[in-house]
Amino acid sequence: MIEPTAGVFDGREHQLPVRIYYEDTDFSGIVYHANYLRYFERGRSDFFRRIGISHTELAKADTAFAIIRMELDFKRSARIDDALLVRTTYDRVKGPRLYVSQKITRGDDVIVQAAGEAVCITLDGRPRKPTAEMLGQLAPWLEP
Repeated sequence: MIEPTAGVFDGREHQLPVRIYYEDTDFSGIVYHANYLRYFERGRSDFFRRIGISHTELAKADTAFAIIRMELDFKRSARIDDALLVRTTYDRVKGPRLYVSQKITRGDDVIVQAAGEAVCITLDGRPRKPTAEMLGQLAPWLEP
């Protein structure tokens, strides 16, 4: 069976290729702005997948993540058939909070940048610190 790509790492940065399809665009042929949030989610999820943190296993341990802040800065437009790269770094962890930096590029051009904050929660929505195992898996990828 052929598995979908979960991207690759270049140093601390996870890189996930994304192709733009017709369904991603609005009537003008430009990527609908809310879709960038979807691409960022894929980048964050596949970052975890690549370092061995499974959302399925987290749920079994009564753990999930919720985005509580996302600041976007749109620089350029992406269009149908564009090949983009979602670039994700997890910068630091403070208590239940995880700070993430992301950008989407087309070649050397930055399309959109994001600064986000996720919180580790129980499945009923209460904040909790990430498990020691999760922190151990994430530690090598955080800012020094």
